[in-house]
Amino acid sequence: MTVSKSVLLIGNFLSGGNVSRQVCEEMELRLKARGWHVVSASSKQNRMWRLIDFAWTAWSKRDQYELAVVDVFSGSAFFWAEMACAVVSAAGSPFILTLHGGNLPQFAERYPRRVRALLERAAAVTAPSHYLKGELASLRQDILVLPNGLDLSKFAYRPRTDYRRLVWLRAFEKTYNAGLAIDVLAVLAKEFPDLCLTMVGPDKDGTLEEVQARVAHFGLHDRVEFPGRVPKADVPQWLDRGDIFLNTTNVDNMPVSVIEAMASGVPVVSTAVGGVPYLIEHEKDGVLVPPADARAMADAVRRLLNDPDLTCGLARAARLKVELWDWNEILPQWEELLLGVLDRQGVDRGFI
Repeated sequence: MTVSKSVLLIGNFLSGGNVSRQVCEEMELRLKARGWHVVSASSKQNRMWRLIDFAWTAWSKRDQYELAVVDVFSGSAFFWAEMACAVVSAAGSPFILTLHGGNLPQFAERYPRRVRALLERAAAVTAPSHYLKGELASLRQDILVLPNGLDLSKFAYRPRTDYRRLVWLRAFEKTYNAGLAIDVLAVLAKEFPDLCLTMVGPDKDGTLEEVQARVAHFGLHDRVEFPGRVPKADVPQWLDRGDIFLNTTNVDNMPVSVIEAMASGVPVVSTAVGGVPYLIEHEKDGVLVPPADARAMADAVRRLLNDPDLTCGLARAARLKVELWDWNEILPQWEELLLGVLDRQGVDRGFI
């Protein structure tokens, strides 16, 4: 059977609003380049209008796709995914779920029947990490791990010989515990007088002001830089300026910023939360520390500063690991999955 290469992508297509491009947006561009007809939703900035657009697009364009891929997060976003999948099913098309977010396992514990019902209805379920696969295996056994794709050509691996600049790249949001990075610098400031910190990202909930107050408290004004939100295209340049990457979060899954740091040759010190231990192997391609522990993270950074051979080795191993997640490796796996589902479902509307 010949199947048409047409797909609906349901997710947050918000980069036009000065938000970093999401994985679903990268997928849209790359599938189109491979000859797929792609319908997508939604680029609406307002949450309610985005929800409406999910449903409207799924129904009104039902003759333009044979299969849907729906991003699934926790909280209210999960209920949006439920609604989108219901409309896709009513339109007569199968759907694939892509699981996201470090909080999804906790959400599934709270609503196990609801999450199980959605997962069981899907033609296939994917996750970007073995963490989510393992945490949700009791609800569906055959979750397929497909890591978030990375355009490796944008990240030039550069071995470091002098380690002076810490870099943090995330949204300023309570979950990501940005203040921990300031505490780490404060612990190390006297011992390493040239050490400085760059914190890149937008403020989401007032956390930036709290972090800046912390900088003032420790007298670190001349050693901390806040570039704010930067375009996604500029992220490789900011990472290239850094020597050690700090990931301070309290909850995480498969953080793209950490993967990008690994691609850039920036050794990573991260809290061991959620899916991060599935991404980083301690003392092989990064260093893991307990969450919310400034002393432990500072000790790890100190060790890297004092042992350049170890630090360089971690960076090399990390780069080799993420080379397997280049889009040239990941996109063919997605195409195989999409075409396989279409073939199994016997979908062949033939409008293309």
